[in-house]
Amino acid sequence: MPSGRAAWFLLLAAALSAALAAYSTRAYLLRPQSVIANYHRWYHRNAATTFNNTRWLGVPTQKSPLDAWIFQELIHELKPDVLIEAGTYKGGSSFYYASLMDLLQHGRILTVDIEDYPGKPAHPRIQFFLGSSTSPQIVAALKAAIRPGEKVMVALDSDHVAAHVRKELELYHPFVTPGSYLVVEDTHFNGHPILPNFGPGPYEAVDDFLKAHPEFERDRTREKFGMTFNPGGWLKRRP
Repeated sequence: MPSGRAAWFLLLAAALSAALAAYSTRAYLLRPQSVIANYHRWYHRNAATTFNNTRWLGVPTQKSPLDAWIFQELIHELKPDVLIEAGTYKGGSSFYYASLMDLLQHGRILTVDIEDYPGKPAHPRIQFFLGSSTSPQIVAALKAAIRPGEKVMVALDSDHVAAHVRKELELYHPFVTPGSYLVVEDTHFNGHPILPNFGPGPYEAVDDFLKAHPEFERDRTREKFGMTFNPGGWLKRRP
């Protein structure tokens, strides 16, 4: 049996633990966005063990699993004939989309990057394009690869400087078919909530784009898990 003093310390520790748990729960209930933002910052600061250590069947993806799940839901709901991706990197996200399309037995990916990383996964549903996403030659090649009447979805995940993203938005929004999505990734830059000193980025580019394109709207239902790398970046084209 613990002594009187030891028992008192045990009771005090238990009371403090219960109070801290209650405070943490109350803090989340009263300030959920603050809690989510802090988790988001932690996730980014620990990139080596989080998004830089995330793979799909062994291939690096650099995506939040929460966002990957949303892409899965979109691909199932929309069943796009074509998904255009700007920003291939090592091909992990393309490989993920292709795997989902294998399950649905429908769709293909056209993905473009300015760098040709070795070891990208070969898959019959993926077509790789090498060059700048804003190059007239690349845009023309993508357009030529889409057949008339096909349903198209677009994901922008290349250079994140606002001017570049804004140019991509102008070039790629015509590809998006009514009712489909234009996903602008990494809108969390420039303090939304990470990298506050980044400068204008994807979030600001989306803000400017929407002012001129009322046919698109933010779909906040795609942020249902709380933390997303793409806050305000899930854009739906009105039917």
